Amino acid sequence: MNSESVHRSILDQMYDGVYFVDTEMAIRYWNQGAERISGFTAHEVLGTRCMDSILTHVDDKGTNLCLNGCPLSAAMRDGHPREAEIYLHHKNGHRIPVLVRTAPLRDDDGRTIGGIEVFSDNRTRSAMRDEIEKLTKLALVDPLTEAGNRRYGEMTLRSRHSELERYGWPYGVLMIDIDHFKSFNDRFGHDTGDRVLRMVAQTLLANVRSFDAVARWGGEEFVVILEKVDADELAARAAGLCRLVAASNLTIEETVHAVTVSIGATTALADERVEDVLVRADVLLYRSKAEGRNRATYG
Repeated sequence: MNSESVHRSILDQMYDGVYFVDTEMAIRYWNQGAERISGFTAHEVLGTRCMDSILTHVDDKGTNLCLNGCPLSAAMRDGHPREAEIYLHHKNGHRIPVLVRTAPLRDDDGRTIGGIEVFSDNRTRSAMRDEIEKLTKLALVDPLTEAGNRRYGEMTLRSRHSELERYGWPYGVLMIDIDHFKSFNDRFGHDTGDRVLRMVAQTLLANVRSFDAVARWGGEEFVVILEKVDADELAARAAGLCRLVAASNLTIEETVHAVTVSIGATTALADERVEDVLVRADVLLYRSKAEGRNRATYG
């Protein structure tokens, strides 16, 4: 067996797909791994180009990479290997996520005479990434309100407090409690209580900055953690959220009902513990309750 036959035999044993193209992008070699992943046999593809209704790679936006952005032709053009996560066209018509690695092929004089692409089925990796995202969401998101859960709030508070201690980046805490929540539950039932919780949570989530955090702290209580705010900005944001919740409402048994919240707002100090910040915010929250509710108290 000559060396070329040995090399082809080795490539055919690979689990990944491997193919070579010439300078015209015509396919000159197609291993068994490529047959397994794509469904196309070597007989069907040899001599064709991948854009001839064979692989027709696309990216996650649906862009046809054979026409614009082909990683194999780019590697052949500038001599630099490429790696990309893309989608190939299976013989049965569906799209398969693949991880491709491309490189130029050169002769003894260094001239580019073609290119090689190795592609592996990326479905396991994609499924694993999706599963990790799902498990992360389950671990950190309150399923009823879609706000973060208490664990998420505690993690965020520790992170912000560490930044305050190390870099001096200020942060603020809003402790928020829904006014007269028990009366909604007692009068209209827990389903209505859940609607109230969701409405308040969604109002908070929609009206904080993308880098701020909202967490359901427990029962009808929420915590909002605001990054890089001074006392004046904290007060303004707390008052704004209080007004926005009060401007929201639910229709219950054909009657419109307003919902309000009481808020305790405070900025953290580097020489105190996270627990101290929360206690102060909680005390300020109950001052808002005592002074008539539907208000924010700062300190």
